[in-house]
Amino acid sequence: MGLTLVSRNNPLASSQEQLHRLALTTACAPFETTMAQAGLAPLHATGITVLQINVGKLCNQTCRHCHVDAGPERREQMTRATAELCMNALAQSAIPTVDITGGAPELNANFRWLVEQARALGRQVMDRCNLTVLFEPGMEYLPEFFKLNEVELVCSLPCYSEENVDKQRGKGTFDASIRALQLLNEIGYGQIDGDLVLNLVYNPVGAFLPPSQKELEVDYKRELEKQFGIMFNKLYALSNLPIGRFASYLRRSGRLEEYMQLLIHAFNPATISGLMCRNTINVGWRGEVYDCDFNQQLGMQWNNGKPIFLWDINPDSLENREIMTGDHCFGCTAGAGSSCGGAIV
Repeated sequence: MGLTLVSRNNPLASSQEQLHRLALTTACAPFETTMAQAGLAPLHATGITVLQINVGKLCNQTCRHCHVDAGPERREQMTRATAELCMNALAQSAIPTVDITGGAPELNANFRWLVEQARALGRQVMDRCNLTVLFEPGMEYLPEFFKLNEVELVCSLPCYSEENVDKQRGKGTFDASIRALQLLNEIGYGQIDGDLVLNLVYNPVGAFLPPSQKELEVDYKRELEKQFGIMFNKLYALSNLPIGRFASYLRRSGRLEEYMQLLIHAFNPATISGLMCRNTINVGWRGEVYDCDFNQQLGMQWNNGKPIFLWDINPDSLENREIMTGDHCFGCTAGAGSSCGGAIV
């Protein structure tokens, strides 16, 4: 496709450039160099199995770790016209899974339509839900709607303790999240032998890597069932990437350099085969195309002389394309790795 990144007039690109300079000064190992030394560069996509659609930045929460900088005041939202173009493009492909994210994706006026259209096309639908959105005005329909459409839920719960969750996501968030999980359990989500999948997402509350996903899942299941009678299917342990609001937090606390060093020194070549960018195509709220949601927030849009949108792409050209990388990619390749499905190794 001959894609190149045109970023000089993009204010978001400065964050990527700052990370690159920081990586050079902290460990003399920018991501591309590290990959080349490991014999893994350049990074290429494999078969695309996930279409991830970010429908906008509107959210009912303002989380301090959010790489999207989402919040109640944000107005960037996917329109119906763009949603229709996305579904038309999906229909021309064989991509089996649609992963809807935000912001709080459910707050987008076209969320319900997108889910129904993707299901009508026979595709699996995943929703990245913050749980508390279920109690927002007008969202009362969501639990039964999820069940009717067999939507796989990937729900944020950064800890099983009230203190840590409220510290990261706002006072009262933990209690509302627990009530939402109990409600979802009541209608059949998260049951051992059930078909309604409920997965939880953990991410660290500070500048450190996640612990063992397998061990943490055992802890989550034990504590949530013992304290609240809650059941779920899997736990995904995700690293916080040094972009967006989390990067601002690191910078204010004087820990950005320390965190970048941690990520660089923990680079694990065994994670490369499972990186989400290799089997995912990410779409922004205007329909523009990226390799992952993190690249989207850094403005690393596909370009071929002009911006590329989902409906401009020949689906056959997606496989084996070269992926745009930067020093934020150390966040996905550190330790056990981090992907939309949690740890990689």
